[in-house]
Formats: sequence, C-alpha cells, structure tokens
Amino acid sequence: MRNNILKYIFVVIVIGILGLAIYYFYSNQNKEEENVIEDTQEVSTTVLTDVRLAIIDFDSINPILSKNQDIQDVTRLVYEPLLKVEKDYSLSLCLAKEWTKVDATTYLITLKQGIKWHNGFDFTAQDVKFTIDQLKSGNFSSIYTANVDNIINLDIVDNYTIRLELDREVPFFEYNLTFPIMSNDYYLEEDFAGSSKNNNPIGTGKYKISAVEDSVITLRKNNDWWNKENEDVKIDEITLKKYNSMGEAYNAFKLGNIDILTTQTLNIEDYIGTVGYKTQDFKGRNYDYLALNCNNAILSDANVRNAISYAIDKYNIVSEVYNNRFFVSDFPLDYGSYLYNVEKVDTGYNQEKSKELLTNAGWQFNNNLWSKRIDNKTYTTKLNLIVQSGNDNRIRIAENIKRQLEQIGIIINIVKVSDSQYNKYLENKNYDMILTGIVRGYSPNLAKYFGDGNLANFKNEEVSSIMNDIPNITDNKKLKERYDRLIEIYDTEQPYISLYFNKNTIIYTPNLMGNIEANIYNIYYNIGSWYREY
Repeated sequence: MRNNILKYIFVVIVIGILGLAIYYFYSNQNKEEENVIEDTQEVSTTVLTDVRLAIIDFDSINPILSKNQDIQDVTRLVYEPLLKVEKDYSLSLCLAKEWTKVDATTYLITLKQGIKWHNGFDFTAQDVKFTIDQLKSGNFSSIYTANVDNIINLDIVDNYTIRLELDREVPFFEYNLTFPIMSNDYYLEEDFAGSSKNNNPIGTGKYKISAVEDSVITLRKNNDWWNKENEDVKIDEITLKKYNSMGEAYNAFKLGNIDILTTQTLNIEDYIGTVGYKTQDFKGRNYDYLALNCNNAILSDANVRNAISYAIDKYNIVSEVYNNRFFVSDFPLDYGSYLYNVEKVDTGYNQEKSKELLTNAGWQFNNNLWSKRIDNKTYTTKLNLIVQSGNDNRIRIAENIKRQLEQIGIIINIVKVSDSQYNKYLENKNYDMILTGIVRGYSPNLAKYFGDGNLANFKNEEVSSIMNDIPNITDNKKLKERYDRLIEIYDTEQPYISLYFNKNTIIYTPNLMGNIEANIYNIYYNIGSWYREY
C-alpha cells in the first residue's frame, strides 16, 4: 500500500515537472516570437522623402502675383530674395553678397556670383532690376509693391552690382529687400502679369517646380542649388494640394492625405478633434494695443498711465475674448525680435500697485473715484476710450478693460465710432485713449510709436535722440544697446499698453519628423531635417 502511494506521488511529480517544462518552453517561444515581431516592425519602418502640403484658395504660383499666404510660405523654397529674415527676425544674406548704406538715401548692393536659375541661366543684376521695375509698373497688384515704393532710381553698376536711390531716408530699408527675385530672361518679351509662363515660373531656390496639374503642383529638390546645404536635405519632393476651403483641408488632414498645414482658426479642435496630431504655435502679425494721449491733462502723468497698465489683466482679455488663442504682449517687438529678448511676458497686473501709484502722485480716492487739482482745476479719472463700432472683438475688449479699470476707480466711457470717424481720430489724435492695432512687419522700426506724430503724442528728448541715431547704426551690438534703453524708457513712461498678438498654429502628423520651427516669415526654416516615417 505504501509503495503504491509513493508511486502515485512520483507520477504526480513527474507530470508536474513535464508540465512546467512545457510551459516554460512555449512561454520562451512566444517571447521570442514577440521579439521577432518587434524587430520586424523596427526593420519595416520606412523613411519617406516627400511631404504633402495644403494650399487654400490657390491663385498663382508666381510669388509676385500671389496674395495667398500658403503660396508665400512655400514659394520661399523656390524663389529667393536679396536678403532673408532669420528666426529671430535679424537679416542675413541670400542672393546678395553684401549691402552698404552709402548715405541716408543710397544703397549699394553686391550680388553673389555663380547662382543659376532653374533653367541654367546665370542670375545677374538685370534680374533684380527687372523685378523692381515690374513691382513699380502699376500693371498689377502685388503684396510687395510697398517694398519698392521709396525707390526712385536703380542703376546697374555691373552684372553683379546695383545702386538704389530712395526718395527719403527709410529706417531699416534693408527689410524691404526681402521680396522674391524673378528671372528677366524667362519673361523676355512677355506680359509679366498675363504670361502663361506664370504657371511654372523658374526660381533660384532649393526646390523647383517639376509638374503642374489642376489640383496638384509638385516641387522637386534642386540638386544644382548654389547653397550646398541642400546635400543633406531628406525631402526630395513636395506635393502642393489645392483645396477650396479650410474645411476641405481639415478633412484631408484627418484622412491622412496631407502632412502639415497652418491655421489661425481659434477652435481647431472642433474640426480635427484633439488627438492624432501635433501642433506648434507662433506669434502672428496682428498686434493690438492702447494708445494713451500724453497731451491729455490726466494722461500726461506717467503715474496715471502706469496705473492703467497695472490695472489691466491681459490674460483675462485673451481668455475671455479669444479663448486663449492669442499671445499676451508687452512691447511692439515681442513677436520674437532679436532686439527684444524676453522669454516670458510679464504683464505686471497688480491693482494694488495701481492704487499706490495714484496715491503717491497726489490723487485722492473718494466715492469710488480719483480726483486731483491740476493747474487750478479739479480733474477726475474719467476717460473716453475710442473703438470701432464694426469690430465686435475690440468692443468686447474695450468692455473688459472698462470693467477692470472701474475696479480701481478709473471710469471709462466707451465711444463707438464708424471707420471713417475712427480714422479721423487716428489722424488728429484728439482722443483720451484709443484701442487700435496694426499688421506688424518684420522690421524692428518703431517710428510709429516713438517718432514724430506718434499716436500717443509722446515726446522725450532721449527717445528722439535714440530714434535719430538708429538708422545710422550698423553694429548689432550697439543697436541692441540703443533698443534696450528705448525699452527701459517705454516701461517707465508707458505711452502705450501692448495687449496681444494673434496666434498662428502649425498642425502636423505624428510621423512627420525633424526640427519643425516657424515664425511669421517662414515655416520651413529647418526643412532640411524633415522626413516622414511609415
């Protein structure tokens, strides 16, 4: 009996050992199979050397004729300017080898030699003259016409040197030389604006047009580009897909038919959801601010202007009116300029500081209102704020500012005026405060804010001296020093209150790799590092 029990136990043990052996065998085999699958997946990852872009409301692939922002962005890869704008909004050489400001109204520009058009012809000074002549001809409308308005004479010194003469001194005129140059020979004896050659115009850039169809334009890498950095560019082909609306482009993006697009839409999540893509935001060109009339008896006091600034919560405005789809701003140059290096905007919102400034300046607070005797007259902190009646968002912003200022005892009367009345206010500067804005250029020129006839009627001898010096400073270090001082004075005097810049967004698929970095001048700075994984 005892022997039978031992045999039974032995059999159970053997079966258990065999079971464990089988389990470990198949378990390891499954792990090996999983590793093989993972290894296979890694090996099967394909690098794609093309990228697909969306063009909304296509008009012309000729960058001189086109008013389409998508075209302006992508054609910077095909057509090149004399000077280009870098990521920090400084200027660098492109087709120009160097430029010299001979005097207040004369520029001498030397061109690079050895540059070829996509058809193999040489790039020369004649191409620059041809482009400027076309822009000044008045035969068509171009977004670049204003760039050459001040040029009254262009002389070709030799094949690679031109002299430009302006009608007056233009601060930072060099920034006007960022328009694309077109080929003279290509358009020889052609009507530039009406030529069929505008379907496939040649450039000098890193990509060239290889095919034009009804709904698609294809660009191919220019292997003969003069700039050798193209040797490392992974993207061989760029496909431009035309769509009639942003809605169509969003649908194409969701279906995986395009890889990247830019938008200013405030609620992009409503169109493409919240997952399955990456985004990058950057400041746009639309800039709004308050101009405070320094000739006004109340606002002539910098303490009052600063008190108003401290009392306004800009983040609250951007949140309430624009659903946080705008960037809070502190200064006209804080869109990324190399002359205003601030990593994070500090709006200084502090209502207690506002009250302290008014008290220290001799204002007395009674019955929820500040008052003060000035030149034998009693003034109270009641101010008119001019705003366009047809601009709903600015009206909402004005109402927000009114509520915030009333919390510290400054009473605002919002005056809604027509566009024509509004323009007269801007021209005559006969307001207390005005809510206004501009489309910022790339230039760091601040004459609009500190020059003669500025919107704040702001006068300061040191600022005037700086503004007079700036056009003649060629050393960037010295220029930065002058701007640093200008910013210090601005912060102290507060003739304007910067509010916000609009926000642009790049949307791209997760498999688009590389360093994607953009500003309002160019979204393709680092396209040399881009590629797609599949």
